Amino acid sequence: MKELKPKKRLGQHFLKDSNIAKKIVDGLNHDDLNCIIEIGPGMGILTDHLIPFKKKLKLVEIDSESVKYLNQKYFDLNERIIEKDFLKINLKEFDSPIGLIGNFPYNISSQILFKLLENKNIVDQLVGMFQLEVAKRVCAPPGSKTYGILSVLVQAFYNTEFLFSLSPEYFSPPPKVNSGVIKLIKKEEINLKCDEALFFKVVKTSFQQRRKTLRNSLKVFNLSDNVKEDVIFGRRPETLSVDEFVWLTNTITNGIIPT
Repeated sequence: MKELKPKKRLGQHFLKDSNIAKKIVDGLNHDDLNCIIEIGPGMGILTDHLIPFKKKLKLVEIDSESVKYLNQKYFDLNERIIEKDFLKINLKEFDSPIGLIGNFPYNISSQILFKLLENKNIVDQLVGMFQLEVAKRVCAPPGSKTYGILSVLVQAFYNTEFLFSLSPEYFSPPPKVNSGVIKLIKKEEINLKCDEALFFKVVKTSFQQRRKTLRNSLKVFNLSDNVKEDVIFGRRPETLSVDEFVWLTNTITNGIIPT
């Protein structure tokens, strides 16, 4: 079959090395899943290694040329190839628990992670290729320069693991940046013991002015002077763990320092 030309508008950078593809697939704990969704399979280099799990497999591809190519290459998977935008798919229509996998287009990688968070009750795993900067940010510990909104929100619900990095020559066309593969496994307990919507708002508001202390960046919540006297409000957001952001959320909810 004639090879596809990667489309710049879709952020396509096709992985060329089958051994790397196998390493990515091997990162998925497939026995624990009822559905495996590959996002943007392209020409199927990851799909080749997902075939043993085809009864659980769904391929979601927005590019009609790729869909035609995949239908020809995997004629026995035709009913499992879905020509849609992953970001617009209702994941509740699939059997859970779900695992997400892919060499993700860098222009939507953050959106994929936020869709994961929206569906955390049914998505148990993710193994995927991201721009290296994003991959490192997701896995960054508190206190590091790359620790930010994505770090806190993803780590609140998932255990994160940085698997390996790749240089541009492994792709066609080579991207301008290095890439990184990460693995996310949902935590056993995903109840944060706080107002979850407010938690998201507190985290995002805190990092909008990451160089300022929380006392300044959280002024929008109109906290009392008594509450703001706590030492935590003299710190910057990148120094706080997930548990401390939960504590902060409960403090804002109740207007008092929890004992």
